[in-house]
Amino acid sequence: MSTTAPAGHLLGDRFARELPELAVPWQAVGVPTPTLLLLNEPLATELGLDPEELRSPEGVGLLVGTTVPDGATPVAMGYAGHQFGSYSPRLGDGRALLLGELTGTSGEARDLHLKGSGPTPFARGGDGLAAVGPMLREYVVSEAMHALGVPTTRSLAVVATGATVRRETLLPGAVLARVAASHLRVGTFQYARATGDLDLLRRLADHAIARHHPHAAAADNPYLALVEAVMDAQASLVARWMLVGFVHGVMNTDNMTISGETIDYGPCAFMEAVDPETVFSSIDARGRYAYGNQPVIAQWNLARLAEALLPLVDTDEDEAVRVLTDLVNTFPARYSAAWTAGMRAKLGLTEDDDGAERLVTDLTALLVAARPDHTTFFRALTSAAHGDPAPVRELPGFDARLGRWLEQWRATTPDATLMERHNPVYIPRNHLLEEALDAATAGDLGPVRELLEAVTRPYEERPGLERYTLPAPPETAFVTYCGT
Repeated sequence: MSTTAPAGHLLGDRFARELPELAVPWQAVGVPTPTLLLLNEPLATELGLDPEELRSPEGVGLLVGTTVPDGATPVAMGYAGHQFGSYSPRLGDGRALLLGELTGTSGEARDLHLKGSGPTPFARGGDGLAAVGPMLREYVVSEAMHALGVPTTRSLAVVATGATVRRETLLPGAVLARVAASHLRVGTFQYARATGDLDLLRRLADHAIARHHPHAAAADNPYLALVEAVMDAQASLVARWMLVGFVHGVMNTDNMTISGETIDYGPCAFMEAVDPETVFSSIDARGRYAYGNQPVIAQWNLARLAEALLPLVDTDEDEAVRVLTDLVNTFPARYSAAWTAGMRAKLGLTEDDDGAERLVTDLTALLVAARPDHTTFFRALTSAAHGDPAPVRELPGFDARLGRWLEQWRATTPDATLMERHNPVYIPRNHLLEEALDAATAGDLGPVRELLEAVTRPYEERPGLERYTLPAPPETAFVTYCGT
């Protein structure tokens, strides 16, 4: 169906036009009784969309893909990927559509993308649909990540479809409308390289440079500079994950963006007790994507990007392998620099603090041994920086070694104001998120809205929200599932 877009807004078709080999024109399935559950009004305004018009039947139709603006070209995007280390040459948007690009108040193009809009040629036998709970999960967690300062796709809306989705049980269906700098992934480059079409690979690389890393165009070797730019973006991103205790859960190469944004919130969660082996995905039996492995996996994924770009970096394959291997081997240092800078901020330490590096290193080992709640510990340190160490000392797992470290750290006179900006009070704790999603699946959105109120202002402590600061009871087990 084609009609005028809400507010007369135009959707660009740059990706579909410039890279048609990676885009299959497609349409969303019909929706029996669409009902808007959540609308991100501030984000809508940023995108140049009128929130009130998005609430209209035409606007809701846009949010589920059944009302397509004139001139728009919805497409399912093609990509490949290594999934848990095994290469799949043809993945793609099996239940998603790129409606097009919006240019909002920032002047930058941003993708408008649907999830759960029905099967596409990439569906691989799936039904192409999504359930209310998982779509609300992505909405809540992505908006929490944004509020925490972590680069991420954003959630514009969740619309209940009125259809039923069959999973382990019958569940109410939904479509998520999300926004990203783009949906280009490492897997997109793997897909293009596998075609053997070097012109396509070059056009894709030029498209990515122009859209995300324009400075690379002026480099002596733009494609080598592109790999380096993506490395820096991912080093910063994964460091931010680690600093807030976030576990992505499925760091497949098709889930690593070229822009450096977090994408695809399936079996994701926030670590509570500090443990590098923390895993939440039901199928990650070997812990490939455990919390502590995330930096290593990021480097592994970047090596796959480098492999895809070999023929563009140098016509001499041996020389291309050499320079790209040397570059990818610098990732640990880049990541370490980003993570260390973040830890200094969490601890209120400046570059001039004597012994800051040792304090960071010692604390890392002590936390693994003591296993306090990650978020609570760092926020309690903020109280100690204000002069009250009792909240830290009273934490479960606090011992004499942490006590000695605490006194050494306090002697540096840490900056409590800096710490308040880097140590959140509220995160979407797993048990509270599940509780809210269960209620929403049963028709009650109140708990989801209350949780959103807490986690979208994570650094501002407020009375009445105390339950959102508490870890799960010790006996609580939590696991999430791929394909949600």
